[in-house]
Parts: sequence; structure tokens; C-alpha cells
Amino acid sequence: MKVTHTAISDITLIEPTVWHDERGFFFESFNHKNFQAAIGRPVVFVQDNHSRSYQHVLRGLHYQLPPFAQAKLVRVVQGEIFDVTVDIRKSSPTFGKWVGTILSAKTNCQLWIPEGFAHGFITLSETAEVLYKTTQYYAPQAEHCIIWNDPDLAIDWPQKSEPILSSKDKQGLFLSQAACFA
Repeated sequence: MKVTHTAISDITLIEPTVWHDERGFFFESFNHKNFQAAIGRPVVFVQDNHSRSYQHVLRGLHYQLPPFAQAKLVRVVQGEIFDVTVDIRKSSPTFGKWVGTILSAKTNCQLWIPEGFAHGFITLSETAEVLYKTTQYYAPQAEHCIIWNDPDLAIDWPQKSEPILSSKDKQGLFLSQAACFA
């Protein structure tokens, strides 16, 4: 397993060791002991989520506030996405900064997103299936959304045309208006 810290060091890209042969491939998609060693802290996942999205669908930028804050381990099992995390910890030196990463089924890479970050992605392929583990259960009363095209964030989404959004995501707030982590 190869671990790479992104421009926001708390966001970690995890590349598994994949064994290929004439039958196909094999890799450990999750090993609790190795994962905790890689990120340097204990973690307990309580929920697995699976989404399927069509090309140009943008989901996010979602997060839950304490005491329901979620950390996520994200991976793509079919297709390709551009995954975005935004630091929404007001006390952080990288508050309001974002990191974008392409995740695909071809690379099998995973992205570790700790609590304190808004998360979203846009589907680049015809379809994409995304699996993500969370450290807290879904809590609609704690759920929030930052609008995908907040000019203060200036996220460089690879798709320049208008994405397909849920009605809930269309109602996202600007970061300057959003409830954030202390």
C-alpha cells in the first residue's frame, strides 16, 4: 500500500498493492490494521454507502456537523470521478482550500477524508459507482451542503457545462454562509 498526502495533508490518497495475473487481479480493499497505521489514528467505520451516478452528475459538497461529523474512505468500483474535498475547519490554516483528485476503478485508489471537510464529486465516465465507508451514521438533522460553484472556493471542476444536481444540492449555501467546524 502506498500512502500519499495531498496539498491538504489531512486528505490522504491510498493506493493498494494489486496483484495481476491471467485470471484477473486481487487486492485488499480494506485492512483495518494497515489503514489505521497509514492515517495514524484509530478509526471505526459504522456504515458503507454505494452510489451510482450518470455522466455529468455532481453530488455535493456534503458534510455533517458534530456530534454527527463523518470521516469517509472513498473508492470507485466502476467508472471515474473527479472527487473534491473542501476544508471547512475555521481554525485550520487551509480553511476554504480544496483538493481535487481523480478516482477510478482502473487505479483502485481510495481517498481518506477526515471530519471537518465538505465532500463532493462529479462523474466523468458514462456511469460511476462509488463506495464509501463512514465513521458516523447518516443524520439528516446534521447534514449540510455547500454550493458546488461557490466563487470564493473557485473549484476547477473538469466539466465546464452545467452539471446535473439534485434539488437538495441546488440549495447549497456559499461557504461564507455555511455552518462550519470550529
